[in-house]
Amino acid sequence: MTDGAPRSGLRGRRDECRALDEVVAATRAGRSQVLVLRGEAGVGKSALLEYLAEDATGCRILRAVGVESEMELAFAGLHQLCAPLLGHLDRLPEPQRDALSVAFGLRAGGAPDRFLVGLAVLSLLAEVAEEQPLVCVVDDAQWLDRVSAQTLAFVARRLLAERVALVCAVRTSEPAADGDPWTGLREVVVQGLRDDDAGALLESLVPGRLDERVRDRIVAETRGNPLALLELTRGLTSAELAGGFGLPDARPLASRIEQSYLRQIGALPDQARLLLLMAAAEPVGDVPLLRRAAVRLGIGAEAASAAKAAGLLEFGPRVRFRHPLVRSAAYRAADPALRREVHQALAEATDPETDSDRRVWHQAHAAVKADEVLAGELERSAGRAEARGGLAAAAAFLRRATELTPDAAVRGARAAAAAQATFEAGAPSPALALLSAAELSPLDKALQARLARLRARIVLARRRGGEALPLLLDAGARLSRVGDGEARAAYLDAIGAAVFAGRLDDIPIREVAEAARSAPCPPHPPQPADLLLDGLAMWFAESRTEGAPLVKAALAAFRRAAGQSGDEDVMRWLWLTWLVAGDLWDDETWEALTTRAVRSARATGALNFLPLALGYRAAVHVHAGDFALASALVDESAALTEATGQSPMAYPSLLLIAWRGDDARAAELLESAAAWATTWGEGRAIGLKDYLLAVLHNGLGRYQDALAHARHSVEHEDLAVTGFALFELVEAGARGDTPEAAEAAAAALRRLEERARAAGTDWALGVLARSAALLAEGPAADRLYREAIERLGRSRIAVHLARTHLVYGEWLRRENRRVDAREQLRTAYEMLRGFGATAYAERARRELLATGETLRRKTVEVRDPREALTAQEAQIARLAADGMTNSEIGAELFISPRTVEWHLRKVFTKLDVNSRNKLHTALTRA
Repeated sequence: MTDGAPRSGLRGRRDECRALDEVVAATRAGRSQVLVLRGEAGVGKSALLEYLAEDATGCRILRAVGVESEMELAFAGLHQLCAPLLGHLDRLPEPQRDALSVAFGLRAGGAPDRFLVGLAVLSLLAEVAEEQPLVCVVDDAQWLDRVSAQTLAFVARRLLAERVALVCAVRTSEPAADGDPWTGLREVVVQGLRDDDAGALLESLVPGRLDERVRDRIVAETRGNPLALLELTRGLTSAELAGGFGLPDARPLASRIEQSYLRQIGALPDQARLLLLMAAAEPVGDVPLLRRAAVRLGIGAEAASAAKAAGLLEFGPRVRFRHPLVRSAAYRAADPALRREVHQALAEATDPETDSDRRVWHQAHAAVKADEVLAGELERSAGRAEARGGLAAAAAFLRRATELTPDAAVRGARAAAAAQATFEAGAPSPALALLSAAELSPLDKALQARLARLRARIVLARRRGGEALPLLLDAGARLSRVGDGEARAAYLDAIGAAVFAGRLDDIPIREVAEAARSAPCPPHPPQPADLLLDGLAMWFAESRTEGAPLVKAALAAFRRAAGQSGDEDVMRWLWLTWLVAGDLWDDETWEALTTRAVRSARATGALNFLPLALGYRAAVHVHAGDFALASALVDESAALTEATGQSPMAYPSLLLIAWRGDDARAAELLESAAAWATTWGEGRAIGLKDYLLAVLHNGLGRYQDALAHARHSVEHEDLAVTGFALFELVEAGARGDTPEAAEAAAAALRRLEERARAAGTDWALGVLARSAALLAEGPAADRLYREAIERLGRSRIAVHLARTHLVYGEWLRRENRRVDAREQLRTAYEMLRGFGATAYAERARRELLATGETLRRKTVEVRDPREALTAQEAQIARLAADGMTNSEIGAELFISPRTVEWHLRKVFTKLDVNSRNKLHTALTRA
C-alpha cells in the first residue's frame, strides 16, 4: 500500500477521504454537511461513498441510487432515500406530512408543490437526526428523476444546524437537460489516480510481470481511471498486455469500459444474459418481481448463479449491478425484440393493483405498434402522476401515449397535453418540440388556438420583454375567434408583456390595448382579472383618466379576493397588479396583496411563486421605512431562487441600494442591472434604472445628476415608474440653479398633478402637495408642506413622509425660521437614520448643523445592537417575539426547527437577552 492509500485500501485518495472524514466529524458535532463528488464514470466515486458509509460509525446511513431508466418516474429517487423513515411521518406538521404522503402515493390528494415536499423531507431528516446522526448517500445523482434531484438540492441548501450529511456522486459527462441542480454546492472533483498510484494498482491486477512500457501506456490511456484499469485488463491475454495489442481506442472512456463489460456479458450463458437484461429493465431491483418475470421467460436458477459468479450482479434484499455501466451495457446491447419481450414479462409480473403505473410503463416499452387501449392507460397514468405532483412523469406518460395513438387527431390532442405538462414541469425546450409535433396533426381551431397560447406562454416565461408580444396577440385573436374564455388571459398577458417591453418594443401599447378590447365578454359575474383587463384596455387605448375608475374597481376586487380562499388569481397576476397599484400610488392594495401572497405561498409551499411575493413584500417594507425587514426578505427571496433554479428578482435589492445611498458602487450596480434586463427586451428596466438613480442622487445632493436621470426616465410612459420619477424630477429641478431646471420641474409638476388627482390616494396627493410646495413661496409653500405631512402621515409610505420633513426643514432654514427648521430636520434625521437611508440622513444632518444644532457625537455614532443581527436572524427574532414556536418559524421560513434554535442562540447573545419573553422589548427599544 502506498503512502496515498487511506486505511480503507483506496489508493491515492488521501485528500478525498480526508474531506469525507471531515463531513462525518462535523455531522456528529451537529453541523450539517453537504458534499458533491464529481468525476467521470469509473473514477472511484462509488468507492468513496462506500468509504464514507464504513467511516460513519454511530451514524444512520440512508442510500439512494439514480437509475437512468427511472428518470421520468416522479419522486422515485426520493422514495428510495426516505422509505426507511416513513414511520416518522406522524411527527411532521400536517401540510408537510400530507404533501409527502401524496408524493409517495401513500394517500390521494391534490398535486403537492415539490418544494413543500422538500420542506417535508428536510423536516423528516432533521427529526430522525435528533435520535442519531444521519448520513445520506446518493450515487449516480445525475440519473435521479428531475423532481427528486431538485428536491434534494433544495434540502441541501437549507441544511445548517442539523446532524445531517448529504453526499452525492455526480458523473461529469452527464449534464442535466434543464440545468444542474447541484451547482453551487460544496464539491470535490474526483480525478484519475496519479501515475505512480495507477501503475501500482495495475501491477496488483495483472498476474506475472508487466512490461514497464506497456504499463505506462495503459496508465496514460486510462488517465488513471481505476475502473478502466480494472475492467480493460479483464479478458486480455498476457500476450496482448505484453504487446499492448487492442488497447488504442478513440471512443470515450465510459464506452470503452462498457465494451469491457460487454465482453464479460457475452461470455455468459444465454439465460444469464437474459436475466441481466431483465434486471436492467427493472430499475427498482425488486427480487420477487424478477423471480415472477423469470418464470414467465423460462429462466432457471442457474442463470442467477452464473451472473453472480461473473461478479456482474449481486443478490440481496434488492438486486444490484456491480456498476451502473453494467446495467447500461446489458440493456443497450440487447436486441430490441428481446428488450420488448423482457418488458412484457415484467408487465405481466407487476401487480396491477399496487403498481399499475409501472405495469403500463413496461407495457408501453413492449409495444411495437399503435394501440389505443394502451395509449389510454398511459393517459390515465399521466393523470395519476400529475395528481402526485409528478409533472415530469406525467409528461413522459403522455409522450409515449402520443407515440402509440393510432388516430391522428387524438394523437395531436395528446401531444398538446404532453407539451403542456412538459412546460409545467419546467422543460420549455422539449415542450416546444412537442408543440411542433402536435401542430402536424389535424387539429380543430380551438385546439390550434390553445397551442398558440401555450407557445406564447413559453416564450413569455423565458423572457418577459417584447419577444412574446406578437405571439400573445395572435393567441388572443385565435382564442377570441373560437369563443374561448382564455383569450382574455392571453390579452392580459399581452398588455403585461407590452408594459415590460416599454420603449424597446415595436408594437405600441395602444395597439395592444385596442386588440384586447376585442376579447370575448367576461363571465357573469366577472372575475378580478376580467375587470383588470377591461380597465387596462381603456387606460392604454383611451386615457389614464378614463381607465382609472375601472382599474381601481379591479384592484378592489383583487383585495376582496385576497381575503378569501381560492385566491389563485391574486398569486397569478401579482406581477401585474403590483405595477398597476404602484402607478396609482395605492399602498392599501400593495399591503393587502403582498401580505396575502406571501402568507398563501408559505402555507401551500408554492416556492416557485414565493420569491416573487417576497420581493414585492420587501419593496412594501422599503417604502414603509423598514429596511431591515426588507433586507431579510430580499435575502430569503435570493436563497429560494438559488435553491429553485429561478432567475433572481433584482428590483427590491436595487430599490434598497438606491434608498440607502451608502454603496460606492450603487450607480454601477443599477446601470449593470438595467443593461442585463434589456438584453431580452425589457425596456421598462431603462426607465426604472433612471428613476432609482434619481432617488440615489437626490439623496446624495447631486441634483444635476438626479435631474438628468429623472428626465430620461419620464421620456417614456412606464407603469409604476413614470409617476415616481416625476416627483424626483420636481425636487431635482427645484434644487437646480438654471431656468432650464426650473422649467423642467414645472412641466413635471403639471404631469404629476393630472396623475395624482386621478389616483386620489393620500400617498398620491401627499407627494403632489410636497412637489407643489417645492416650487411655491411664502404662506402657500408652508401650507402645502403641512398638507403633504398630514396626508403622507395617513399612508404607509414613511420614506416620503421623512423626505417631506427634510425638504420642509430645508425650506424653513432658507426662510430663516431656524427653530421651526430644527424641529422638522430633527424629525427627518431620526426617521431616515432609523430606516437606514444613510444618504438622506446625512443630508438632514448637514442641514441641522447649518441651523446651529449641535449633534452629540454619541448620538451619531452609537450602534443599535439590532444592527449586529443578520437579515435572517432579525427575521427569526421578530417571529419568535410574536410568539411563534421554533416549528412554526421553521415552517414559515423553510428551515428546520433545529436551525431556528441555532439562530436564536446567536440572537440572544447579540441582543444580550436570555429568554424569548425579552425579545420584543429588545427589538423595539431605540
